[in-house]
Amino acid sequence: MDFQLSDRETHFRDRVKAFIDTRIRPRHADYLAQQREGERWKVIPVIEEMKVHAKAEGLWNLFMPPTSGAPHVDDSFVFEGTQLSNLEYALCAEEMGKVEWASEVFNCSAPDTGNMEVLNRYGTLEQKERWLRPLMNGEIRSAFLMTEPEVASSDATNIQTRIERDGDHYVINGRKWWSSGAGDPRCKLAIVMGRTNPEAARHQQQAQILVDLSTPGVRIERMLSVYGYDHAPHGHAEIALENVRVPVENLVLGEGRGFEISQGRLGPGRIHHCMRTIGAAEMALEAMCRRLVSRVAFGKRISDNNVWEERIARARIDIECSRLLCLKAADMMDRAGNKSAQLEIALIKVQAPTMALKILDDAIQAHGGGGVSGDFELAAAWAGIRTLRFADGPDEVHNRAIARAELGKYEDVAAPRPEWTHR
Repeated sequence: MDFQLSDRETHFRDRVKAFIDTRIRPRHADYLAQQREGERWKVIPVIEEMKVHAKAEGLWNLFMPPTSGAPHVDDSFVFEGTQLSNLEYALCAEEMGKVEWASEVFNCSAPDTGNMEVLNRYGTLEQKERWLRPLMNGEIRSAFLMTEPEVASSDATNIQTRIERDGDHYVINGRKWWSSGAGDPRCKLAIVMGRTNPEAARHQQQAQILVDLSTPGVRIERMLSVYGYDHAPHGHAEIALENVRVPVENLVLGEGRGFEISQGRLGPGRIHHCMRTIGAAEMALEAMCRRLVSRVAFGKRISDNNVWEERIARARIDIECSRLLCLKAADMMDRAGNKSAQLEIALIKVQAPTMALKILDDAIQAHGGGGVSGDFELAAAWAGIRTLRFADGPDEVHNRAIARAELGKYEDVAAPRPEWTHR
């Protein structure tokens, strides 16, 4: 197995890293100041300023897949994008994860990335012109509305929101929450998942439809907090949909195709999250080490205590293992397709957040009282990454898939191998 990165892989990773180190990181204090002042739900000037530079350097829409050969793609729609492979993009996403606002600078932040992939793969030419083009230009933001407060949405077949045909329109009724991104004043589009035919087969009842958030009947009822953080200006909303009428041409791909669309977007999205999480873990480890070597307790540096040496070693081991697993999944997606990489995607989806949370927790411990305060960004990072243990499917669902794949290897085995038989 060759672990050497190609010239193209290192080229884009190093360019993204250099941009973050020389342009984004020096402006982080400006970002924090602008985020804290005035209205919570607003456009932050330093991000818009950095976007201009990122575009000029060709570091824009890095995640977008190639249009050629993709199903349902209309070749008459040509977009501006770097079109990195999953493996190439994974390396860049890790660097973006080291600064919380970096991914938006490159127009590579969720849920826009997944929504753009949906529109690119499954959208009509008209849908692309109206929504995909401004999303790719960074002119608007978007949200994805699937999770509902009244049902266990880890099983998406539980979704109760109705999408009912009425002449030339669909009428949508339901309630969604954890609609990430809806707090941004530039959020104009929501992709809504709901039921079009409750009588159909279990995975053919749902559809996805494009909703302009200014449509009558769409009401943002509240912005939710995550361990007390509102994550402004992005945010997570609870949204009521009451007799929302949208044209039939807003339906994506067709009635009953909602799960098919979801499977097309979830694999890449999970990899993006995982690689950004690994970047956050690297920053937590750095913060922990810097703190430990700079503080003295009971006559010696805190880093000289055996317990911290063990924690640091474990952190480095876990980061390296997680990175290799994530890159393996990304490489499999590129070589054999998302479906063939389902197991590897599930493995890293469980591993990456769990790994990062442990390192962040140790980093918080190393900072003492400061670690749980707002003086450092560790507590906020922990709160954000904690959501990834259920975003895009909770750990339990992925663990179930992993276990079933493992047990499936032995379905035809009647008894243990002789060498393991008790004597």
